[in-house]
Amino acid sequence: MLVETKLFKINEPVHLESGKELPQVDIAYETYGKLNENGDNAILLLHALTGDAHAAGYHQGDKKPGWWDDMVGSGKAFDTDKYFVICSNMLGGCKGTTGPNSINPATGVEYGLSFPVITIEDVVKVQKKLTDFLGVKKLIVAGGSMGGMQALEWALSYGSMVSHVIVIASTPRLSAQSIAFNAVGRNAILSDPNFNNGNYYHAEKPEKGLAIARMVGHITYLCEEAMHEKFARRFQDKDSPNFNFDIDFEVESYLAHQGQTFVDRFDANSYLYITKAVDYFDIAKKYGS
Repeated sequence: MLVETKLFKINEPVHLESGKELPQVDIAYETYGKLNENGDNAILLLHALTGDAHAAGYHQGDKKPGWWDDMVGSGKAFDTDKYFVICSNMLGGCKGTTGPNSINPATGVEYGLSFPVITIEDVVKVQKKLTDFLGVKKLIVAGGSMGGMQALEWALSYGSMVSHVIVIASTPRLSAQSIAFNAVGRNAILSDPNFNNGNYYHAEKPEKGLAIARMVGHITYLCEEAMHEKFARRFQDKDSPNFNFDIDFEVESYLAHQGQTFVDRFDANSYLYITKAVDYFDIAKKYGS
């Protein structure tokens, strides 16, 4: 299935939960299947922390399909013979939707840290404008991790529009420990000598800080038991230690690989903003328990 990422432009100010506003917003999105006449067969897929709009199929020339291709398509769980499936890059992301790496129309240069801090509510508000543009009247929302947070926000903010909610491996709010891990990751980025107060788009990028942030994140993606089962204390391609500070263990190699491959596809400023939005998310505090 060949697909293409499209762009929807919101040519009016978007008011944010912080009290600030964005003068205009671009939304990168993809669709699969067809919307029926009643506009009630839509499924909105909500990506996790570092995802994008490319959930399924192939872009021209790609060797790998979208991130949820096993689930989206003809005869699959999100069956495109029955449903109109939508996926968009979130506000604050770096894969086509307006974020810190976008051009600020007021200055003609990238927003950087002048981009306003966003929340999950803001992310969902922008998605709602996209679904209205597409003619959706009723929909199912589905997402994992941070995408699950967005699904919960959809159910609470636009409950009359949402028929079903699919939340996978998510939470109504982070624990103090999870916030702490995110803070360490952000500080790794902020402390990188190349960060330059977020103004690095035409210079050396804060790759070391972003790689460390990703390594910290990957520690949280596996529980201790799963980490032990996957790596235990095995050495990487050898039977004895190096007796230096190079990589010795399989788990070190895994984290180094995840960090290095991440910097090639993600923006450090977006990582700051998105993790902050996740930290702020707290359904009970906002809506009551």
